[in-house]
Formats: sequence, structure tokens, C-alpha cells
Amino acid sequence: MIHRLLSGDFPRSKVLAVILIAIFLGLAFAPFLFPGVKALSVAAKVLIFVVLVASFDLLLGYTGIVSFAHTMFFGIGAYGIAVATTRLGPTWTALGVGLGGALLLSLLLSLAVGLFSLRVRAIFFAMITLAVAAAFQTLASQLSDITGGEDGLTFKVPSVLSPSFEFAEEPFLGVMLDGRLLTYYLLFAVAVVLVLAMLRIVNSPFGRVLQAIRENEFRAEAIGYRVVVYRTTSSVLSALFATLAGAMLALWLRYNGPDTSLSFEIMMDCLLIVVIGGMGTIYGSAIGAVLFLVAQSYLQDLLRVGSDAAASSLPWLSALLSPDRWLLWLGVLFVLSVYYFPTGVVGRLRAAAARKSGG
Repeated sequence: MIHRLLSGDFPRSKVLAVILIAIFLGLAFAPFLFPGVKALSVAAKVLIFVVLVASFDLLLGYTGIVSFAHTMFFGIGAYGIAVATTRLGPTWTALGVGLGGALLLSLLLSLAVGLFSLRVRAIFFAMITLAVAAAFQTLASQLSDITGGEDGLTFKVPSVLSPSFEFAEEPFLGVMLDGRLLTYYLLFAVAVVLVLAMLRIVNSPFGRVLQAIRENEFRAEAIGYRVVVYRTTSSVLSALFATLAGAMLALWLRYNGPDTSLSFEIMMDCLLIVVIGGMGTIYGSAIGAVLFLVAQSYLQDLLRVGSDAAASSLPWLSALLSPDRWLLWLGVLFVLSVYYFPTGVVGRLRAAAARKSGG
């Protein structure tokens, strides 16, 4: 059963298996283990970014395609839900229409980008995707009648997903059973299904061909594989998964704007998470997303505690640990992670397990 669910792609490291199980259980019981609005929001964001980063790794890690247009598809998914519910009302039909329209638009755009640009090599393709993403962000900001412009769109969701909807009057284990909790577990179920689907894709014969193209595109083409078709298909699949991640974000926030889902910072976060977790590993997206988003969300609080503790005895250390410098420390942590884990956390743990079993 487990073999089929994971498509035969086991962690291959006891430490990695323990970490992944801990992440799964932590996210599954996050509302009860980490009570509070901020903790639940961080857990929901982790679920969203696991899907988004895994879909990006399908391009970068498994196919060897560097694309900066990934957040465009992420934004299309979010705008699809936002625009549909704004126009059609907070109904399940509106959510279905918005998601279907977003997937169709992403399919067409990714197909167009793939067919017109994937013959362009390396940095030139990356620049084309960056230009397309920037143009789409500008378009979303200017079409204020549809997208709300720079202010974005605030919308309502079906009542059963609303925080005001309560399933029970009394809390369960200190947590209110309301629509917000149901929304979280809806995101959790969707994230698990999508990650398992991507595991199935990368471990299928199609996924093996993608990895062969990544390693040596000319050799793959020489033995008979139509490289452009495979690369285009990979681009389309990656875009569709990113669109679903964007829909998850909109459903959780009940708001979407250009800076929320189309920002270039999100693209940079995806790159950092892929490098931290490990390229070419779906599991790396989960580990990288947890490490990066937890550090991003709680590093300021940790620095504040350290700064206050050192304020009386070591003023220079207190100033160095100022919460205003959290981006500096986040950068230091990233540099250290790349230095000590050049192949990512997953790559390092698997290599260590291989050496141990070989020895």
C-alpha cells in the first residue's frame, strides 16, 4: 500500500523518513498542536508552498528548465477563484468555475510559452519567461475592473468554509470546530493528493525521460525521444499544479492582489526552498518549505528574545540581534545551509545513508 502511494520512491534514509513523518503528523494535527491564528496560518502557507515548490521542482529539478514565469500560473489560480467568487457569489459553483477557468488559461499560456520558447536555450528562455511574468503582473495591476488593480479583490467563500460557521458550540481539545478549521483540512487533503500525484509523475516512465533530458538533452533526442514534446508537457503539468496551489492560497486568504500571488519575491522564495530542500526531490519541497517558512515567520520573534536578553550585559550583541535585521540573519542561515548541504537536506541525508550502507 505504502509502496503504491509513494510510487516506489522511498526516502532511502531513516533520518529523512523520520523527518518526513514528523512533518506529515505536524501538519495533520497543526491546529491542535500549535494553537493560535499565526501558527495555523504558517501551517496553511507551508501546505500551499509544498505544492508550489514541488511543481517548480518538476521543471527545474527533474527537467532542467529554469523558468521565472512560475508565479504567473500561481497568480492565475488565485485570481481565478477571486474573480469568480466576486462575480458569481460565494458558492461552490463559483469556485468550480473559477478553478476550471484558471486551469484552462494556464494550460493555454504554458502551452504557448512551451511551444514558442522551449527551443530557446538556457538563459534566453529564462529571460523570456521573466518578461512574460512581468507583463502579466502589469496586466493584472491595470485591469482594475476585473482584478481590482493594486488593491486586489476581497471575496467571500461558501458559508461552510467561513470562520463564522461553527460545527459545535464547545471547543474540541481547545480548538473551535469552525469553517476555518475545515478549510485548513481541505488544503491539507488537496496538498497530500497533489504531492502524491507529482511523485507518481516523476517516478513514471515519463518522469524517467524528463530526468534523461535533464542529464543529457542531445543524447535523449538521439535515442528517439522528442525532447520538445516532453519539455512542453513538463511545463504544462508544472503550470497546472502551480495554478492549483494559487487556488489554495486564495481560498485560505479570501483575498488576492498582485503582491500576494504575482510578486517576484515569491519566485525567489521558491528558488531558495528548492535549493534548501534539494533539487530533483519532491520530498525536498516539504522539508525546504517547513524550514524556510518557519524561519521567515518566527525568526523576528527569536531575535527579539535574544536582543532583550543581551540588552543589559552586551549592548553590541543586542543591536546585532535586533529584529529589524532578520533578513540579514535569514540570509546567513541560507548561506550556511547551502555550504553544509550543497545538494539540499534530502540529498545530504540520502548520500549519508548510502555511505553508511556501503560501508
